[in-house]
Amino acid sequence: MGEVLAIKNLTFGYKKDKLIYNNFNLRVNQGEIIAIVGESGSGKTTLFELITKNLKPFHGEIEALSISSIYQDPYSSFHPTYTIFEQISDVVDSLDDLQSLIEQLSLDKTLMYKKPHQLSGGQLQRCSILRALLMKPKLLLVDEPTSALDNIIALEVMQLLMKFLNSCGIILITHDMTLAAWCSDKIINLNENK
Repeated sequence: MGEVLAIKNLTFGYKKDKLIYNNFNLRVNQGEIIAIVGESGSGKTTLFELITKNLKPFHGEIEALSISSIYQDPYSSFHPTYTIFEQISDVVDSLDDLQSLIEQLSLDKTLMYKKPHQLSGGQLQRCSILRALLMKPKLLLVDEPTSALDNIIALEVMQLLMKFLNSCGIILITHDMTLAAWCSDKIINLNENK
């Protein structure tokens, strides 16, 4: 199982005199789920922004293989004027697994031809997960993926994500310590880094 993410001596803050990360190190291997927990403002989402290179660290290195992301608010990750299918087919190389994943995510195939506002939050979040998995990432960044889902669907979704650990590593942001303890190989509490 190879390394899919290496963060070495990461230093970053929105102000030079108030660092969120100071010489932070993290390694994620294929087959691992690492849970990132902490209070609001502790730097959980900032870490994803640094990994995806939307933010530039002051110091340190971040090396990641192909990345796909699942965000807490699915409405912000889909364009409102295109169908779900158009937005999925634009970013994935192959739709071979589409039908199988639609079934595994308990989605109705007709939803693929609707626009985001025509779906419930839970349906759209499952479409977001569908798109991320079809991109076949080596590193999956998952930000509160089950917050819009009821408990039964949330459990099924996490079990589905875990099935993909043979091909990727997962970083999971969550406020749910029970979920983190149940599914992750390691929990990093950012409040303890302060």
